[in-house]
Amino acid sequence: MSSSDGDRPVTIYTVADRAGVSIATVSRVLQGSARSSPVTRQKVLRAVEELDYVPLRAARTLDVSRHEAHGLVLPGLTGQYFAELLAGYESTASQYGQSVVVVLTADLVDLNSTLRTLLARVDGLALTHGTAADGLTRTMARSIPTVVLAHSPIEGCDTVVVENRESAATLTTHLLEHGRRRLVFVGDPETSHDIRERYAGFAGALETAGLREARAPMSVWFQESSAPEIVDELMAAPGQVDALVCANDELALATMTLLARRGVTVPDDLAIVGFDDIMTSRYVSPGLTTVRQPTHELGRWAAIRLHERIQGRTRQVEPQILPTRVVFRGSCGCPWDGPEILRARPALIAQP
Repeated sequence: MSSSDGDRPVTIYTVADRAGVSIATVSRVLQGSARSSPVTRQKVLRAVEELDYVPLRAARTLDVSRHEAHGLVLPGLTGQYFAELLAGYESTASQYGQSVVVVLTADLVDLNSTLRTLLARVDGLALTHGTAADGLTRTMARSIPTVVLAHSPIEGCDTVVVENRESAATLTTHLLEHGRRRLVFVGDPETSHDIRERYAGFAGALETAGLREARAPMSVWFQESSAPEIVDELMAAPGQVDALVCANDELALATMTLLARRGVTVPDDLAIVGFDDIMTSRYVSPGLTTVRQPTHELGRWAAIRLHERIQGRTRQVEPQILPTRVVFRGSCGCPWDGPEILRARPALIAQP
């Protein structure tokens, strides 16, 4: 159990007080009940994150002798996203005495065979988007406790996701408030649940603003290797786009860098926003306006939920939706005077 204010333990009462709700509401949110509103769930989960609270039912593993082994299936470990997710998962599993077998699917020749072998070695599975097909996941969930991360809900599995749609809508509306009208979404909505939700938020915000004739998304893969294709398309039709809403920071940062080499200034010529708030987003110039998502917490909650399933809680629950937060910097057109750490500690940039 975590603690705050010295050695005082964090309890469900502490969480309820921080969130300004009843303990019954906290309990419903942590159990995945649909009776709580999205706003209430956000408040409770933010309090849980800030307090580093672990539900008692998950902490009980400290008092039992049975050792659990988890299988965590990831597409790869490239980029900050999967590294943070893995760190959150492994640190939580280690805290509760559980071991984790990590499988990377990117270079596997026979995924089905690898997963069948994994099933014999673990007590439960956690799978992220871009790994096993939904049909295979449903089949495995019938024989072993299963959790999916950053993925649309699958029957028989727990689901842990971050909030995407509302934050993407907020970013889009913010660009409209800066006077941008020729917005394009960058990323393929068919590649993942997260990107599909972000595109839905983008499209919904444009529709609310009466911009129904928006361009179709640039359906590119969500890694930096897609940046040359994006820039070539923009340069082939100068002036037709005045803002990019990128599926993630990796796309946004790579595109910003290549555009600068082609003489395009951000945000004067083109506004760009991303999603993830990876570390580099804070130190480029201008800083990247983006959405901060709790990737470490995503891994943490997946470990907790899988432990619960292994321990016998098999009833269906609502997806665990973790809150995100929009971070405004300079790439959208907002005033920006450097990274937050330098503003907080001006002595770091004092002249000798």
